[in-house]
Amino acid sequence: MGSIVQGLGGALFEAIDFADGKILNSNLSKYRVPRFKDVPKIEIVTIDRKDLPSAGAGEAAILGVAPAIRNAILDATGIGLTTLPLLPKGVLG
Repeated sequence: MGSIVQGLGGALFEAIDFADGKILNSNLSKYRVPRFKDVPKIEIVTIDRKDLPSAGAGEAAILGVAPAIRNAILDATGIGLTTLPLLPKGVLG
């Protein structure tokens, strides 16, 4: 679940802001990360495949988050976003 939430932040709005060669959001009070209000209900289902060796179940989930959100935005709006974060200001525009 943690990797999904981390993937949400990276996909939607997490970014380091610069101006005049300086970092503008250098502490956590200025750097946007997912909050409880940003996270939908998440249900995790793991499958015990006895025919395959264990490969982990946590970190791999982060890989599909940004593409899934991008494709959902494309399907809903017809807008194909191509850079991360997808919605740095919290809106599509």
